[in-house]
Amino acid sequence: MRAVAVGGGPAGLYFGILLKRLRPDAEVEILERNRPDDTFGFGVVFSDETLAFLEDADLESATAIRARFRTWKKIETHFRGRTVVSTGHGFSAIGRAELLDILQRRAAALGCRVLFERELGNADPVPVAELVVGCDGVNSGLRERFAASFRPRVELGACRFSWLGSDLPLTAFTFWFVETPHGLFRIHAYPFAEGRSTFIVETTEDCFRAAGFAEMGESETVANCERLFAGLLRGHRLFANRSIWRRFPTVSCENWRHENLVLLGDAAHTAHFSIGSGTKLAMEDAIGLVAAIRDLGVADIGATITSYELNRRLDVAKLQRAAKVSRRWFEEVERYRSQEPETFAFNLMTRSKRISYESLRERDPALVDAVDRRFQESAGRAADKRVAPPVFTPFRARGLALSNRLVVSPMCQYSAVAGVPNDWHLVHLGSRAIGGAGLVIGEMTDVSAEGRITMRCTGLWNGEQESAWGRIVDFVHASSGAKAGLQIAHAGRKGSVAHPWTGEDVPLGVTDGWTTLAPSAIPYRSDWPAPRAMDRSDMERVREQFVVAVLRAARAGFDWLELHAAHGYLLSSFLSPLANFRGDDFGGSLENRMRYPLEVFAAVRDAWPSSKPMSVRVSASDWMDEEGRGTTVSESVVFARELKALGCDLIDVSSAGNSPESEPEFGRMYQIPFADRIRHEASIPVIAVGGIQNVDHANTVLAAGRADLVAIARAHLADPYLTLHAAERYRVEVDWPGQYNLAKPRPARG
Repeated sequence: MRAVAVGGGPAGLYFGILLKRLRPDAEVEILERNRPDDTFGFGVVFSDETLAFLEDADLESATAIRARFRTWKKIETHFRGRTVVSTGHGFSAIGRAELLDILQRRAAALGCRVLFERELGNADPVPVAELVVGCDGVNSGLRERFAASFRPRVELGACRFSWLGSDLPLTAFTFWFVETPHGLFRIHAYPFAEGRSTFIVETTEDCFRAAGFAEMGESETVANCERLFAGLLRGHRLFANRSIWRRFPTVSCENWRHENLVLLGDAAHTAHFSIGSGTKLAMEDAIGLVAAIRDLGVADIGATITSYELNRRLDVAKLQRAAKVSRRWFEEVERYRSQEPETFAFNLMTRSKRISYESLRERDPALVDAVDRRFQESAGRAADKRVAPPVFTPFRARGLALSNRLVVSPMCQYSAVAGVPNDWHLVHLGSRAIGGAGLVIGEMTDVSAEGRITMRCTGLWNGEQESAWGRIVDFVHASSGAKAGLQIAHAGRKGSVAHPWTGEDVPLGVTDGWTTLAPSAIPYRSDWPAPRAMDRSDMERVREQFVVAVLRAARAGFDWLELHAAHGYLLSSFLSPLANFRGDDFGGSLENRMRYPLEVFAAVRDAWPSSKPMSVRVSASDWMDEEGRGTTVSESVVFARELKALGCDLIDVSSAGNSPESEPEFGRMYQIPFADRIRHEASIPVIAVGGIQNVDHANTVLAAGRADLVAIARAHLADPYLTLHAAERYRVEVDWPGQYNLAKPRPARG
């Protein structure tokens, strides 16, 4: 077998090493454009987990790498004049030049032919071999040459950064957040050799230009950074190595293969330096490719490459998602300027979702305890000697106090008859109330028969429905410490569909269905009946239906009211340019698109008791920002500010629903960045929803200051007593229903 790697960085060298170990008779050639001792950047970071992978793949090179490591267990965060130290982490770093030297020597010893100063130009033929590996870096010529096959995409980050080195001695992964007259700088630094550290300077575009860096070369950049950061450098120097200012390019490719050519490492995919994963990805790619050769051989190299790609894509996609979230956290860190240092450090360490509240508590219980104390103090409670996790910190809105911050999210049960909730709803909400949640919110309840999604949706337009809801509220109040909320809505153009248990939403027939309402006569799906565009009399009539429903909700005894303006239902469709094509005062600009939802909210707030809180659920994004269509998060921030001015107490932040073409990036806690942004930019409390799978996630979101309440749906379906079980796990004293006292955990006898 003959294989050629185009690129002699870690990906190409490690591929050569592993292939020669697997097949000593293979002919492996590695072409590198630079000289042997050329390198760019400074240190390379590995986690303990990555080191274990390398040892399994090639113990000899891993042993040599480990011998050169600088290892540390701490992360230091310098913020607002204080230093927060977190312990229990496992990191190691090595100079990039040292790493390349080890890999070059190992590759040569195994018989790889490493050819330096061999540039493969765009006009040069691709080397002849059974397998060609394109690992020629982030600016890959091979990727660009065969872009029609690879279909690459490059997303540039919003911040500027310069990768520098320093002789500043460090003993931890160190973050500085430095306020200057020009703006806030973020510095990522870590040791990689005796007396040597990587020192990455990052800032916003505006700050970059205000500080004059746009007109500076390398030497001027070094001098200016030494002046700006003299206090933390303490007389030590900075060094450049092609340290140009740039925006981070996140590279992804639809395909990694062109015939017998496969991309590895940065040529195929990149991940932001804030999670230190570029070299990790490259070397793990090499491990995966050689494993595919071991399992499938090279008789059908296309099938082998395809297998490698399929097996590798999921891990790469997960890491790229984490890196994207981490990158955006640093890009938007200005919003956290007012946080207390302990909270800020927790926020920093949990930014990418790879570390959670519980995993950080295992590593560093002292820090998490300090964060818990800060959280209780910020809620106006003196921290006791034994501090409860954030979810068990009470929350107050207007005259209502919640015993904890776990919310049972509104979940349509599609079990009502003529809009009347029944025993199913009593058991569904009642069991979760006695399960300990602070607030249970009844499902999307419609203000008219024409406002329903299906024939089996609940309503609140007549006395029978009001009485039935009152029975449920009475049970919640009498049998638990939970508060009862209700979400009111009008389905708009997404109404008049069949029961969802029969499959995907299908419009009802002429006999059973009804004409739906919408801002414009545009159906949700092209094969659905068109709704009727609302005129002013329709809008006034529906607004009054909302008011009547709210008055009934108040008489039924609900403690909390939520107005549904999300998921493509009526009020949401007014907000979204995907559904609203009106040419009057209620369409076009954001100001006009908000007009009717704000009018409805004002009427509802006026009808709802002033002592009771109101929230509004919004679709913060239609997930179509890049096409320049759909509701954007920036618009939702403006909408939230307007709602706050009208007396809204919280924003319940969801997303999507206005178009079947939307493509949300589903995953753990995937909507939290929307809630985080609205909370800080609109200065209003928020309820976080979406992919929050457990109480650990909830604590993570709350402790980091990204939300004020956490609404959980699916996990509550699986475990109605989720809150009581969490209290047991965290050893928090909570009230159990008297009937269940025999099951309440008791302290162990001494």
